[in-house]
Amino acid sequence: MLVTAYLSFVGLLASCLGLELSRCRAKPPGRACSNPSFLQFQLDFYQVYFLALAADWLQAPYLYKLYQHYHFLEGQIAILYVCGLASTVLFGLVASSLVDWLGRKKSCVLFSLTYSLCCLTKLSQDYFVLLVGRALGGLSTALLFSAFEAWYIHEHVERHDFPAEWIPATFARAAFWNHVLAVAAGVAAEAVASWMGLGPVAPFVAAIPLLALAGALALRNWGENYDRQRAFSKTCAGGLRCLLSDRRVLLLGIIQALFESVIFIFVFLWTPVLDPHGAPLGIVFSSFMAASLLGSSLYRIATSKRYHLQPMHLLSLAVLIVVFSLFMLTFSTSPGQENPVESFIAFLLIELACGLYFPSMSFLRRKVIPETEQAGVLNWFRVPLHLLACLGLLVLHDSDRKTGTRNMFSICSAVMVMTLLAVVGLFTVVRHDAELRVPSPTGEPYAPEL
Repeated sequence: MLVTAYLSFVGLLASCLGLELSRCRAKPPGRACSNPSFLQFQLDFYQVYFLALAADWLQAPYLYKLYQHYHFLEGQIAILYVCGLASTVLFGLVASSLVDWLGRKKSCVLFSLTYSLCCLTKLSQDYFVLLVGRALGGLSTALLFSAFEAWYIHEHVERHDFPAEWIPATFARAAFWNHVLAVAAGVAAEAVASWMGLGPVAPFVAAIPLLALAGALALRNWGENYDRQRAFSKTCAGGLRCLLSDRRVLLLGIIQALFESVIFIFVFLWTPVLDPHGAPLGIVFSSFMAASLLGSSLYRIATSKRYHLQPMHLLSLAVLIVVFSLFMLTFSTSPGQENPVESFIAFLLIELACGLYFPSMSFLRRKVIPETEQAGVLNWFRVPLHLLACLGLLVLHDSDRKTGTRNMFSICSAVMVMTLLAVVGLFTVVRHDAELRVPSPTGEPYAPEL
């Protein structure tokens, strides 16, 4: 398992590097890249945002292992994860309103403080303290995925008056480097926890200086901005109306809830499946992130001028890959017949599918959901998503350890088959919808069907 993990990591990294180098050589430089003021503004944003992301990723590989190291049972660990998910959904519902009221810069600094406290709680073996840490982690996650983006967009448009067309370029680059940071964070976590022999708590301690530096840079280099608050009830009511009035939005919500709840359960299960067989957890995590980066690169190639596949096609492919991978896992995790290498390959395929899924869903959401209702609709998407994930973990909590993992993968397989049916339903609804196609590179009229 050790050799397989390292060889897979090197192979995936080489594949990603080759694809990205070829893409960079073929892509002409854009107008935004030659603007010194814009580049400096981007740099000020990236310095803080990338430190925050690196600190977040650094904690991922050894979270389950840390709880195991403290001799908690799998059921107790499942409750800790459920607490984190519940905290994420509760704080996620009010994060946008909180950020607008408190101020985006202050919210980013608050993120640094709360996430640092979350990391410090990992030094304690007290179960209640760890539960508090998971709640703080949920608040921090909600701030990470709301405050930073909101601050950047406001500064870009309102303060610096840069063209709005340049915003996607900034976040596209951030998405790429987010993957790179995740890969590097896995290696760094392996280095401090295993190679240096500091134990599974070391990555959490190492994340604290990154968070402190992010907060300090935000305080020094960023200006404060606010936004007009929209009542939370109006946001949710508008989102619900949009969800119920447009079948495309409803189907997208079902797909997101089912698919991503399975991914949350996968995040919980991969460590107990691979760790007993001597897998280097940091390198395994980096391999997962490299597979996801490979999927994102393949998405860009597939939707390019040369192949011009549509996001609906790639969304369908992603779901099919996950269905196949989960069926593999139901056999590779059979009690007494475990095959860790086969499970590892299935996990890599799931991450590859995630690399295809997330940009596809992002494109479809932008096209289908009105911009004014996106916050409300996404709130409604997140509620069933996290509830399903929590339910799955609670079912696992009450299961026998030897059969529970295999049974959970069987349940996830059934859920993904339902997701596939929802994708087919969405495909049927939007097959004549030209709005949901990537624009034709030749400028010719769209074909009548997807």
